[in-house]
Amino acid sequence: MLNEGRPRIINDIVPLAKAVVDVMLPSNYGGDALANLLAGDANFSGKLPFTYPKYVNALANYDYKPCENMGQMGGNYNYDAVMDVQWEFGFGLSYTTYSYSNLKVDKPSFTADDVLIVSVDVTNTGKVAGKESVLLYSKDLVASSTPDNIRLRNFEKVALNPGETKTVTMKLKGSDLAFVGYDGKWRLEKGDFKLKCGNQWTDIQCSETKVWDTPNR
Repeated sequence: MLNEGRPRIINDIVPLAKAVVDVMLPSNYGGDALANLLAGDANFSGKLPFTYPKYVNALANYDYKPCENMGQMGGNYNYDAVMDVQWEFGFGLSYTTYSYSNLKVDKPSFTADDVLIVSVDVTNTGKVAGKESVLLYSKDLVASSTPDNIRLRNFEKVALNPGETKTVTMKLKGSDLAFVGYDGKWRLEKGDFKLKCGNQWTDIQCSETKVWDTPNR
């Protein structure tokens, strides 16, 4: 059980535990909420809002650049040091399980002025009711500046009974896929992107490049 305002390094404890509950700083009624969760009167549905580190001095952002994802990281004394994390951004357990399927986008090709409608089917495959936080990520495959590995673009929480399936729909503006280029200007470049929900991926393509002359898109 973790009650903390910042992550502690617990990589030696995690293999010995069936689960780890991190309540962070839950305020005055956090104890009541925790009691309901541990008693099974409520179900866990939270997702980590940061990447939980596994080692000292090993903080990592979820939207790292591809060049930062090194299998081995050299050091002055330990040249076999491995860069790793304890739990990824968006990780979270529940008393039930969920499956994702049928990820779709209404427009396979888009411009900065378009609004994409993204939908995915989410099923409660367990035996108890629960709420699932559905996270929509984007991945820019090629850009004039090294793109982020992945970026969170939208999210929705859906309540599901055992065996129930619901279609979750989210909006994504084409301009939200822009980035700040080498010249300090926002730009959306023509090329290929991927969208991700759960274990589902789909491809989309920006059909034209746009560069903004104003600080805000």
